[in-house]
Amino acid sequence: MLNRVQKRNLTKRDYVTLSSMIFALFFGAGNLIFPLHLGQLAGGHWGIAAAGFLITAVLLPLLSVLAVCVTKSKGVYDIGKPLGATFAVVFMVLIHFTIGPFFGTPRTATVSFTVGLAPFFPAKYQSLALLLFSAAFFGLAYYLSVEQSKIMARVGKLLNPLFLLLLVAIFAVAFSSPLAHAGSTSATAAYQTAGFTNGFLQGYNTMDALAGLALGVTIVTAVNFMGQTDPNKAAWVTARAGFFSMTFEGLIYVLLILLGAQSLGQFKLSDNGGVAFDQIVNHYMGNVGQAILAVLIITTCLTTAIGLVAAFAQDFHKHFGFLSYKAWLRITCLASFLTANVGLNQIIAWSTPVLMFLYPLAMALIFLSILSPLFHKSSVVYVWVVVFTVVPAVFDMVAAFPAVVSQSTFGQAMAHVQSFLPLASSGMDWLVPALVGAVFGTAHYLLLQRAKTSTGMEVPMKR
Repeated sequence: MLNRVQKRNLTKRDYVTLSSMIFALFFGAGNLIFPLHLGQLAGGHWGIAAAGFLITAVLLPLLSVLAVCVTKSKGVYDIGKPLGATFAVVFMVLIHFTIGPFFGTPRTATVSFTVGLAPFFPAKYQSLALLLFSAAFFGLAYYLSVEQSKIMARVGKLLNPLFLLLLVAIFAVAFSSPLAHAGSTSATAAYQTAGFTNGFLQGYNTMDALAGLALGVTIVTAVNFMGQTDPNKAAWVTARAGFFSMTFEGLIYVLLILLGAQSLGQFKLSDNGGVAFDQIVNHYMGNVGQAILAVLIITTCLTTAIGLVAAFAQDFHKHFGFLSYKAWLRITCLASFLTANVGLNQIIAWSTPVLMFLYPLAMALIFLSILSPLFHKSSVVYVWVVVFTVVPAVFDMVAAFPAVVSQSTFGQAMAHVQSFLPLASSGMDWLVPALVGAVFGTAHYLLLQRAKTSTGMEVPMKR
């Protein structure tokens, strides 16, 4: 199909549409509820917490888009390929199942229901209501993503502008009459002493750094359908649109965090940002606000769901071609529907350990990809860094599991060993080992380069 696309130069309107699509694909369920909750947790320390959050929730996703551009990748598989085809496939599957049918995609439906529609149903009917809503939600996501060439138009031109219009309305009302001065509200104990670090770790929950790698295939496909089939031009277009979209996303995050901190003037710390958002909107707008919130949350979650199911189906069809794109799309939509009915709190509880394992690996691969021209994508550098990163990542995963695992004899033994790693108390124990791996990997690469130069051989470049 792509070989029939007419090549052309993009207009400013094209860039706006593409940037809108990228923003919409990234900004979904967690992007609304986690910044609000962070603001409530941080209280008067919301500024320093926001700084940490923006690194993992904005800078890293932007770097993941740039990593796709620098390496001219077409998906998460290409990002991991310097470590071998087997690693690349396993990493791709783990990423897609984490942000896909196991955690990320089901969360788009559960957050939509919990925040937007649950208040309209009595408690005894909510399980049935979630079942019916999630079935309709993923049915619609399937319908809107089944034609790949129309995803950008449906998301970038229709759904995302509607979401932004409603969000601006909520911000305008809330900030015109703030519930409190954010700087005077109380912070939880963790944020009084380590606001930046905790904000940094909260950014994991958006899953956007992982999504940036996985959604690369959907973004690149959209750029190709716009007539940019040359890899160099497609990379430049993607990077430019990604910068604009992620900058705008960062602004919205700051406003949501500030809104969460201000809400403490009227409400107590909530269990999650979904509850907080519901309380805030109902305070200002009553039932009308609840209806606006329902449309807002369903719209933004639907756009992200479309991107996630499409990326899953595109990558799996490419690497497991015994099923068509539509077949993989049906599989991920059905699996996401089933997982969604487990409930939001359970999804969050069990997704956190997986994110604590995958995020350090993803961050390592993102930076390796961006810097790869410096060492010609040499696999030895990748191997050293990933091996040194994966060990503390396993410790972080075990520590983040619910008590049934983390407080078991095995979990406590792992925690004891983990305590000897630098920065373990702040959840950053992977950083020093990763840097050590980078030093060893670079040294190994330079030694190989010198040996090959002395024998008159060229240093091979990974393609």
